[in-house]
Amino acid sequence: MTNGNGDTSAVAADSSAIKKPIRVLVVDDSPTARELLIYILNSDPAIEVVGMAEDGEAAVLAAVRLKPDVITMDIHMPRMDGFLATRRIMESHPTRIVIVSATMPLHPTAMNFRALEAGALTVLARPLRPGAPDFATLARELTDTVKMLAEVNVVRRWKQAPRRPDALRAIPAKQNAIRLVAIGASTGGPQALRIILSQLPKDFAVPIAIVQHIGNGFCAGFAEWLGKGSGYPTRLAQDGEQMQAGLAYVAPDGLQMQVTVAGTVALLADPPEHSLRPSVAALFRSVAAAYGNQALGVLLTGMGRDGAQELLQMKLAGATTLVQDAESCIVNGMPGEAVKLGAASYVLTPEDIAMHLTYAVNGK
Repeated sequence: MTNGNGDTSAVAADSSAIKKPIRVLVVDDSPTARELLIYILNSDPAIEVVGMAEDGEAAVLAAVRLKPDVITMDIHMPRMDGFLATRRIMESHPTRIVIVSATMPLHPTAMNFRALEAGALTVLARPLRPGAPDFATLARELTDTVKMLAEVNVVRRWKQAPRRPDALRAIPAKQNAIRLVAIGASTGGPQALRIILSQLPKDFAVPIAIVQHIGNGFCAGFAEWLGKGSGYPTRLAQDGEQMQAGLAYVAPDGLQMQVTVAGTVALLADPPEHSLRPSVAALFRSVAAAYGNQALGVLLTGMGRDGAQELLQMKLAGATTLVQDAESCIVNGMPGEAVKLGAASYVLTPEDIAMHLTYAVNGK
């Protein structure tokens, strides 16, 4: 088509601006679950479900044939589970994969997180049914995550980079005595945390408090997976407990985790922040108030802005603040916002973050 002057440029520009829908492959052994996921995903005009598979073997074939932008993957399936299917897909046709699985509150398990080791990017809870109390929230989380992951250009296998000896040169020779490390993370965080904790010494001299955005019902499994995968003692935090050196404490579902001047954990039913509970913001704000310049804050990969402003509060209180670099992030939302605000003392890879923590806390 041309305009009245025979000029096609405006039409061409409009056509190029039209974005193609995000093509999604849904994998789940339950027909009811597949239908529900398809309904949720297709309800967003930016998403189009192009195929479905009822087990891992079918998923591998469909991934190669359909070349979807994103795959939603169940874990517990016949013939081939989602863990092995993810690994096979990442070996044959690397694709953005999000684990969408039913939670198992009576039998917490780390199996869902094994798929992250194979290349999946994040884990979400599967919405139960329309009308359920959290249906709208989980459905929105699913569509938002699919759209966000579609923007990830490189599907990373989280191959660890070598430590850079020069990464420590900018660190002051003498720092304030550190009493606590606080870490916040979202999408891509489990992989980055696993790298960091696996490289810390067994005699790490302070406690570590962690807020990881993860689907409700998965925190126990995440803590179990992180501890086993990293070799660093990790457990769910409990209200009122005294934090101990050499342990990592993961915030549980549905509560804001804070720390006190006395070095104890406080789990509170405070309102969500950035629509999140637990939120990184609540943890970092309490750390700034309770520990000041005797804390070290770390903000890792993830979408949104949670924790960025509060990391700046920590820095203004005298704390050292570390932010994951954009190149190693799955999503550079939270770290990128922190950098924009001037909240980062240092911008480092996960490997160099581990080296910095070891040097700052243990002095070696």
